[in-house]
Amino acid sequence: MDMIDRYLNAVAAQLPQDERADIVAELRDLILSRFEAKEEELGRPLTEDEQEAILREIGHPLVVAARYRKGPDSLVGPQLFPYWLFGVKAGLLVLLAVQAIGLFIHLISGTDDAGQAISHAFHGFFSSGLTLIGVATVAAAIFEQYDIRPKWMTQWRVRDLGAFGLSDPATWGAKVGPMEPLKAPPAPWARPRATKAWPGGEYLFSFIAVGMFSLWWVGVLHFPGLMHVQLLGEDATVTPAPIWSTLFVPILVYALIQMSVDLNSLFRPYAVRLRALARIPIAIAGLWLTYVIFQAGHWFTLTHDGETARIAGDWIMLDLDSLRTLGRLGDGARDLVGVASTLSVVMVWVLAFSAISLACSVVFNLWRLARG
Repeated sequence: MDMIDRYLNAVAAQLPQDERADIVAELRDLILSRFEAKEEELGRPLTEDEQEAILREIGHPLVVAARYRKGPDSLVGPQLFPYWLFGVKAGLLVLLAVQAIGLFIHLISGTDDAGQAISHAFHGFFSSGLTLIGVATVAAAIFEQYDIRPKWMTQWRVRDLGAFGLSDPATWGAKVGPMEPLKAPPAPWARPRATKAWPGGEYLFSFIAVGMFSLWWVGVLHFPGLMHVQLLGEDATVTPAPIWSTLFVPILVYALIQMSVDLNSLFRPYAVRLRALARIPIAIAGLWLTYVIFQAGHWFTLTHDGETARIAGDWIMLDLDSLRTLGRLGDGARDLVGVASTLSVVMVWVLAFSAISLACSVVFNLWRLARG
């Protein structure tokens, strides 16, 4: 009886309070009946080893208690697992791209130890990847626990199923959809009809990329080494300028609105006018943010051995002469001031191209709004 009590106490500790007494009583009757049947078969009392063998046949206390527990039996159930796997694969692809960009910046800044820079990039990818998998698992567990099923999981349309085909890495970037058969043999000079591309692919990548940025912006994701620049084998610390603190909330809101539009476009890729109507104010807001950041003139500060240098710029740096300086990475360009000057030119041109892209987006979406 002492062995049975220890077993039942272990099971009871995993059960809800209101059902514990009834379940324990049921299990006690089951165990005693199994013991009695075995004793009748052997014609003698059971030894402790034989009793323990029967209890092992019934099951481990955690497994037995799980049979009576209400709710899901797994963090990610079979219905959510394909979506979880799809998100993790796509997110890892975005992380890989981010680390590749960071590695490129480190290499052009003049690092002497390329192997160490590559090692830091791999470390950042794996640590960020583990964080991504953890966040995705927690989100899926919440969905599973409270039986949350978004509308796009229950009221889907066949023409939108191409999105989930991208969970296979072999199809990433490939065109989705069957080739339309030709009604008549084509003429010798006629080209065969091209395979239709799923129109939501670009919105999927944008949604994941902006989502990863948002998680990094609020401090959930971390990219080791991102705020350091190599100077002849030594680290220089990168400190953000005050403009980023001033624009923290506007940039976060801008990213979240962009994600909401991308998510709607992902599952409604044919709502052309609605998407264009939403993207026009988003592009205008992006232009305003770009202008404010550019007007700040100071974006980051490099610090190394007590010395500082600003990553800053203005309209004067938007000429071809400043671009030519990017190719001059001699020893003079690898000191603190040289690296800051190089990154300043890169930052100015990135902001300029961003503004041009956003302006083109406004014009393009106005055209789409009119034409559909």
